[in-house]
Amino acid sequence: MELNGRVVVVTGGTRGVGAGIARSFAEAGAEVVVCARRPPEVPLPKTRFAKLDVRDADAVRQFLAELPRLDVLVNNAGGAPYRLLADAGPERHLRILELNLLAPLTVSLAAYEHLKRTCGSIVMIGSVSGGRPSPGAAAYGAAKAGLENLARSMAVEWAPHVRVNTLVVGMVRTERSQLHYGDEEGIAAVSRTVPLGRLAEPSDVGAAAVFLASDAAAYVSGASLLVHGGGERPAFLDAATVNRET
Repeated sequence: MELNGRVVVVTGGTRGVGAGIARSFAEAGAEVVVCARRPPEVPLPKTRFAKLDVRDADAVRQFLAELPRLDVLVNNAGGAPYRLLADAGPERHLRILELNLLAPLTVSLAAYEHLKRTCGSIVMIGSVSGGRPSPGAAAYGAAKAGLENLARSMAVEWAPHVRVNTLVVGMVRTERSQLHYGDEEGIAAVSRTVPLGRLAEPSDVGAAAVFLASDAAAYVSGASLLVHGGGERPAFLDAATVNRET
């Protein structure tokens, strides 16, 4: 899955999952541009940084217009704080929708002509939160559900020139995992809920993104690839009192 000579833009690519994606594309031989509001604390080898707020439509259009070429767009920028619905007004929830749904649409539209010329592809970074209840992150889950549907529609409208796919990502171990799962004991406990017994590494997501952008996936478009270690064990299995043979 070599991507020598191809130009890849990764939004939100300076840390966590985005940095793992950027590293994977660079290792595959691509020319990688990472975009974020702030530069990475630790420079990513073989990548170039561009300051960009993906919520600023004018800045996004200018940035894409100045690129001489684009083969792959990875819409990774996103996220949300823990916030129960009734603890904030609609304006705060709207910001989550703006970052996680409207911004990927804005960047994709600005990148379309580039990608059409190169017969390129878009990889949306979705979340398992878009397919299940997400208490404390309801607006985020709704945005990710919308993002997956948006990708399917893009795949139909922009075929055959541009392929569009989604990575549906589960829990990932990053430098900020403690904010979500607690200390090492908490991370270990959460890991035991995953069938494969661990959280994903950013490189796991990066490898899947490289696959979807590569010629190995030339006939894959409008797809949602689950990268979640087998998902979540149904809670009722542990709650049930029926005896089971082991």
